[in-house]
Amino acid sequence: MTRPGTGPNATPDAAPVRPGEELPLDRLREALRGKVPGNAEQLEVLQFPGGMSNLTYLVRLGAPAGDGQEYVLRRAPLGPVAKGAHDMAREYHLLEKINPALLAAPAPALLVEDPEVLGSPFYLMERRRGVIVRTELPPEYAANPQAPGKLSAALADTLADTHGVDIDAAGLRSIGKPEGFNRRQVEGWAGRWRRARELLGGTHDLPEPADLHDEEVIAWLETNIPAETAHTLVHNDFKLDNLMLDPADPSRVVALLDWEMTTVGDPLVDLGLTLTYWTMPEQPGRARSVIGASGSDQGYFTRQQLLDRYAARSGRDVSNINWYEVLGHFKLAGIVIQIFARYRLGQTSDPRFAPLAGQAQWLIEEAWRRIQAAD
Repeated sequence: MTRPGTGPNATPDAAPVRPGEELPLDRLREALRGKVPGNAEQLEVLQFPGGMSNLTYLVRLGAPAGDGQEYVLRRAPLGPVAKGAHDMAREYHLLEKINPALLAAPAPALLVEDPEVLGSPFYLMERRRGVIVRTELPPEYAANPQAPGKLSAALADTLADTHGVDIDAAGLRSIGKPEGFNRRQVEGWAGRWRRARELLGGTHDLPEPADLHDEEVIAWLETNIPAETAHTLVHNDFKLDNLMLDPADPSRVVALLDWEMTTVGDPLVDLGLTLTYWTMPEQPGRARSVIGASGSDQGYFTRQQLLDRYAARSGRDVSNINWYEVLGHFKLAGIVIQIFARYRLGQTSDPRFAPLAGQAQWLIEEAWRRIQAAD
């Protein structure tokens, strides 16, 4: 795969499209002509290589120095997808409502629901420019010793501000069913996990059920479901690399991305997943992370500092956070095992997905360790 910033016309964050994930440019050009500002006759498409779910592209219409415009195009991943998942129309309409209430959310520009254009519905949104921090500090912040602390605080503050959106004033209460949200989270992710295991069948990518504590984790979550602490906007995949930061100021958030799974429910479900990402020391096939709690000796917030910052900003009681963190580990395990199943069944060939079975196993076992430590 070509690295970001290499190849003709690439940008620091976008690269030539991965083989097999190209877009039919003639049909795309026709669908965009006259629908959004920019010269569709001068269409150029690059790809944002991050992320492991929906496909995200940089679409240029015309020369940037002239009448050109740039957009971000999002569409579902290739191959079969679960019913109701990767709903681009829903995400587009969510952003229509969220953007005026939370400026970190990008503004949507165009929805195309005709699957004949790209093979599935897609939408365009405004392009914002900034830095996305993934597994190490980017060059823009390398000389700034305060950057780790500032981006840590920005993460906690943006999560609290997302949960502070007035869902009634923004017309967002109807996007989900907040009552019983926590129970449905457990039931829904348990079902997804089990279905993915069935799809993998006898491939031996995961230990046998007797050697993996997945059912024990599910049983513990079901037995200890708390009542919702509040009903707020829930991003549902809130993590550092879904934030875009100002290259000159790591405390300023340029954009909050990936609103696909957003709903309304208990805000601590978001916090538990955020802490899951923040405390993962390593991932299979990748170097040990220096971002998050594992890099606290370099100035990143510890788990407790992140928790305290969120609590101070939001005013929420976070004393029962362990249940939500266990759910976060299990939920992320469900996400990655679904992606791995698509890879294992040949529905995608992206080599980044090869080690995800190991990551899912680590997450389940970490959830089990947290349960045992709390009992």
